[in-house]
Amino acid sequence: MHSVGFVVFPDFQVMSFSAITVFEMANLSSEAPVYSIRLLSENGGPVRASAGFSVDTEAFGTAEFDTVMIGAGTIVEPSTPRLLDFVQRALGTSRRLAAPCTGAFVLAEAGILDGRRATTHWAFARDLQARFPKVKVEEDRIFISDGSVWTSAGMTAGVDLALALVERDLGPEMARSIARKLVVYHRRAGGQSQFSALLELEPKSDRVQRALDHARRNLRSVLSVKDLAQAAHLSPRQFSRAFRAETGQSPAKAIENLRVEAARVMMEQGRHSMDVIAAETGFADRERMRRAFLRAFGQPPQAVRRAARVAA
Repeated sequence: MHSVGFVVFPDFQVMSFSAITVFEMANLSSEAPVYSIRLLSENGGPVRASAGFSVDTEAFGTAEFDTVMIGAGTIVEPSTPRLLDFVQRALGTSRRLAAPCTGAFVLAEAGILDGRRATTHWAFARDLQARFPKVKVEEDRIFISDGSVWTSAGMTAGVDLALALVERDLGPEMARSIARKLVVYHRRAGGQSQFSALLELEPKSDRVQRALDHARRNLRSVLSVKDLAQAAHLSPRQFSRAFRAETGQSPAKAIENLRVEAARVMMEQGRHSMDVIAAETGFADRERMRRAFLRAFGQPPQAVRRAARVAA
């Protein structure tokens, strides 16, 4: 049986428990339980979550675990010496360490991520890199495994990470079965982007949303302001003013971001040539797509494709 020790601390965020649900569903999907799950904390006893309720835990001890997973919090607090000592020992006694979301800060503070590739929630990634310059932070990844150490993006990405762990342990069919029962996509690849251009825009009116939906469905078209304004049932001048007021971006910049996102997905999920991807996503040619990628990511499309292949 695979033993999982899940570490919590005061004000942990309960969404990080979503990873535990994956192991629970693996037990329910098997003829006999395959994972034992124990909640751990520095002193044991009840530990209060940020939501206001408490969970019962065991104190750190001499028990060894196949997998040690660090919980996450909505804010990053300095780790206690006992917590750092526990995770440092776990690196040598456990088969793997995993840290969804801000749990990566605990591993970094313990020195475990020095020289390793790692990720965390995009909102904390630059802080992680600034505080721990020896860590190779990749802020736009769903999850990353570097040797025996796993890190993931925001809370729901812990599900993707846990599904990947189950796939390693029990095979892809079991992971697919669990994903279906949880009604989640099986499973987002580790190299997949955390970001969504549509979610980042967050338009406030139905008219601007209609224009964006039209753009997403017709990325191969020219998509001038006049075209978008027509989809929104506004004049071009009214549309440009409303669009910038609601999204903080110009229509041209937003369309470029949608095209870059679509092109990146094609690079991560398929084997199309750069010429095909440029045509399918509305870039007139590879050079224009290259310039757009440099503006968005600071690196050309070829580098993005290579990173996705390495992560896969």
